[in-house]
Amino acid sequence: MGVWLTDALCLSHDVAIYDPDIEKLKFVFNTQRLTQKEQIKDFNPELLINAVNLKYTIKSFEEVLPYLSDTCILSDIASVKTGLKEFYLKSGKRFVSTHPMFGPTFANLKELQQHHAIIIRESDHLGKAFFKDFYSSLGLNIHDYSFDKHDETIAYSLSIPFSSSLVFAAVMKHQKAPGTTFNKHMNIAKGLLSEDDFLLTEILFNPYTYDQVEDIRFQLKHLLELIKNKDSEGMKKFLAKVRGNLNEPKGK
Repeated sequence: MGVWLTDALCLSHDVAIYDPDIEKLKFVFNTQRLTQKEQIKDFNPELLINAVNLKYTIKSFEEVLPYLSDTCILSDIASVKTGLKEFYLKSGKRFVSTHPMFGPTFANLKELQQHHAIIIRESDHLGKAFFKDFYSSLGLNIHDYSFDKHDETIAYSLSIPFSSSLVFAAVMKHQKAPGTTFNKHMNIAKGLLSEDDFLLTEILFNPYTYDQVEDIRFQLKHLLELIKNKDSEGMKKFLAKVRGNLNEPKGK
């Protein structure tokens, strides 16, 4: 995702990308390649975007802090914000936390109108303004959430489909003549499992995920009881409720 961000930013801004592994920087263009932390100090960024996976986000911040100016704004794009609010407050530095809700695999710069990005409400004013302009220029749908509301929302919007797709894939048997619905589910599962393991783990280990998955288990148990008892009337009510859930809420 860091390489994707440099591609999106480098035509309008002076951009450098840091990675101690030079092999990972082969295909970046119009961007300074930094392999030593001392080079970060020489580049003197106004904004540092941390694009490593959540397992190393805070550790990476701590490693580069000594090489940043006092005015540099820290930024992350983590899919789960657990621990980041506390880190930012402890650091005493300005920060802006966002979440572009798509992976680089699907991030066609010309077709982002169906994708979304979240900007964390507690962030620095200038940092929020920068990302609002940047995400708007890409045609993304922008949302404003607090740290806690972000993780709660992500648990609902990602952990439910992630868990459902993983369970489908776990019991899937290949068929010579699969139905249309089966094929659609299989393609979704393949797309999900093409993502990085760390990303999937970050989403599923979100503190709010457990309750969402527990609700799936409750509903699945209810459905299993309806099937076992061949409860036609109960199934009719269940299907009516599910259809109601799928209907878009009407505006006032």
